[in-house]
Amino acid sequence: MKKSDDQQPIQGALFRGLIRLFSWFSLPNQHRIGAFIGWLLWKTNNSAKRVSAKNIAIAFPHLSAADQQTLVKQSLIETGKTLTELGAIWCWPQAKKLALIKAVNGADKLAQAVAMGKGVMVLSPHVGCWEIIGHYLAEQYPTSILYRPPRIGSLDVFMRQARESSGVKLQPTDMSGVKGLRRALKDGEVIGILPDQDPGKSGGVVAPFFSHPANTMILVSKLAQKSQCPLFYIVAERLTKGEGYIIHLLDAPPGLDSTDELVAASALNQGVENCVRLIPAQYQWSYKRYKNLPKELARPY
Repeated sequence: MKKSDDQQPIQGALFRGLIRLFSWFSLPNQHRIGAFIGWLLWKTNNSAKRVSAKNIAIAFPHLSAADQQTLVKQSLIETGKTLTELGAIWCWPQAKKLALIKAVNGADKLAQAVAMGKGVMVLSPHVGCWEIIGHYLAEQYPTSILYRPPRIGSLDVFMRQARESSGVKLQPTDMSGVKGLRRALKDGEVIGILPDQDPGKSGGVVAPFFSHPANTMILVSKLAQKSQCPLFYIVAERLTKGEGYIIHLLDAPPGLDSTDELVAASALNQGVENCVRLIPAQYQWSYKRYKNLPKELARPY
């Protein structure tokens, strides 16, 4: 059995119990607990810390070593909050979790794009609280989101129920899911994709991300070429002291619908960079973004 298919029932039960435990706390207290978890990651030797340091050194070589380390610490603290706030985002009633959104910059622009009837594609990188974005979108419009099952198979039902509680439709990361996204766009719906995931050994092209080669998905460009729909990036900024979130809608850079795969992938990564630069400490730097590269390219990990 492949690791991704392993049910791991004990690990799944522990994770579900932990998230439900976090849900008993207010968001400020969830973030305090998350900050403590992140501080522990900073103070100990672990993979998240090492990968974050490597990625930040690649992305911001102009920063001094001290400033890079400060950003590593801040990002690990935000990573801890990403875990603990799932108690609110996955377990609270829809109205209560949506009340955490204090402002939406670009809501009118999104509404105007939806009204065009061509469907809208929103790209949500791993910046801030990306989990709340699906709930927000589904409250406003019919929404479909590309969904990759968790590595711990016993978490799949729990995660699906949590994400679908807002009415969002989850599409699998296979051809049936791609067809589902195309149908949604044809029907004038909103679709959501995480654009900064490594697409694996197939389905991607190597393009610069913070000036370093990165395996980058081409699905977005294929969908954009066929539908000619409006494209945006979207980020939910985590406010300090557990005060909630501000959602930002950013224009996509030109070239995402290019038939030249390198041009399209480079534009895709540029859009992710724009989101990261908005709140660099809230990016998931612990993700191995520069993996699955050709043998002739250096692998930073």
